Amino acid sequence: MKILTVLTYYYPHWTGLTAYARRIAEGLAARGHQVTVVTSRFRRDLPLEEEHRGVHIVRLPSAFRLSRGQVMPSFIPVVDRLVREHDVVQVHTPMLETWLVGILAHRAGKKMLMTHHGDLVMPSGLWDRFVQLTVGFMQDRGAEIADVISIHSQDYADQSDYLRPHRRKVVAIYPPVEIPRPNPEAVASWRNELGLDKAKLVGFAGRFVEEKGFDYLLKAIPLVLGCMPNVKFVYAGDHRVAYERFFERWQHLVEANREHLVMLGLITDPQKLANFYAMCDVFALPSRTDCFPSVQIEAMLCGTPVVATNIPGAREVVRVTQQGLLVEPRNERALAEGLLQVLREREKYLVPQERIRAIFDPNKSIAAYERLLQSMV
Repeated sequence: MKILTVLTYYYPHWTGLTAYARRIAEGLAARGHQVTVVTSRFRRDLPLEEEHRGVHIVRLPSAFRLSRGQVMPSFIPVVDRLVREHDVVQVHTPMLETWLVGILAHRAGKKMLMTHHGDLVMPSGLWDRFVQLTVGFMQDRGAEIADVISIHSQDYADQSDYLRPHRRKVVAIYPPVEIPRPNPEAVASWRNELGLDKAKLVGFAGRFVEEKGFDYLLKAIPLVLGCMPNVKFVYAGDHRVAYERFFERWQHLVEANREHLVMLGLITDPQKLANFYAMCDVFALPSRTDCFPSVQIEAMLCGTPVVATNIPGAREVVRVTQQGLLVEPRNERALAEGLLQVLREREKYLVPQERIRAIFDPNKSIAAYERLLQSMV
């Protein structure tokens, strides 16, 4: 097949959505399909076109960034041309231009798969509310015009107000997750280097934005330390988010807990990321909303149990693996109690790694997408 993939951010951008999209594109290319990705040139030092791991990337110059999106003046003519040269189109959402891609695809007699990575959730504030309503309206048009919609879990599909009107064309496929096996010697050395040999470690990772709920984790720190003083909280990620000032709102709690926080920064090397997860005794996912965060699967694949909030989509991984605990969302006391329970009885929440790898097998995911796309050609 000749597959055209459209999304706002692609390699070398670093988010869960981008990682999923990249693995699908590269996985399909490895199976012999011709995959072209159209995306934004979100950094001026990036080439307009390049080949990366079998995928042809076309980057469109961005006039400016608008909230989380990029305004690309050449989007319509370029996508219109490429749609005609391919057999089927896949769009990764949230993306404002999804409905435009659908119109261009149908005009060329092609079908469009909309792979939905989660409903758009913006922080509180007048401008952000306006963005959410505007993008949400356009996303609705995109869902209406899509021939098929794929989502990462049936649980999220069943609970999403956005997807509910389109459930007849929704297909659930677990996303492909890949991470190397941790290096025990490197993990021990890193712990020693950080001076954390005698501490219990709670890991957390991701963008420091409102939907991830890190403020609840910061509020839970004193509650955990009151019962277990030797716990440290280790963060992997970049707290500087251009479109949201959430970290600044809660910096006073970061400073108040500075003695118990270790900020590692964004980790992009897969092996180092695996070692980070393995270094932690438990991984915390305190999200307000989340569709299918890859960090919890990555943590489990590295032998670390997860304490996650009991919300649609995010709870799926703990439910199907039993490697962790679900707690009430938006409740720092429930989060603290869950973390303490797993830290005290960690062995109780460990599952054989091969079982988890069998459930979240990236080859199964790629094969499912391949079958779905072939059925649309």
